[in-house]
Amino acid sequence: MADKHTPEQRRFNMQQIKSKNTKPEVLLRKILFSKGYRYRINSKNLPGKPDIVLKKYNTIIFVNGCFWHGHKNCTYFVIPKTNTDFWINKINANKNRDQNNFKSLLKLGWNIITIWECELKKDNIEKTVNKLIEELQNNIEK
Repeated sequence: MADKHTPEQRRFNMQQIKSKNTKPEVLLRKILFSKGYRYRINSKNLPGKPDIVLKKYNTIIFVNGCFWHGHKNCTYFVIPKTNTDFWINKINANKNRDQNNFKSLLKLGWNIITIWECELKKDNIEKTVNKLIEELQNNIEK
């Protein structure tokens, strides 16, 4: 099946996809800030440039897009019907990179929390934030 877009249109569409300050990241940061949590973002001196670093809680939060990081059994993760091999390789490479970063961060003594894009949708956000705050409180007590 051929791509519906010209190469120029496809290039433009792909260039619009952000790696930092995505809507789910910004949403979670605003909620955390409003609840009194202070953090650093995209710390370059840590493996994987974590989305949110809560040093007081010794915790790193990654906000992953369901498609880009291959969220299993998620409705937002569907492998495209065109250029399938490319996308499978791309997503698997993302997963492998994530695993390597997690291993490095664990060796450095960080607690790691992954929040998926679908967990920040209207239906799930309250539950997700409550669970996250509970986990952060547990980390500070350690």
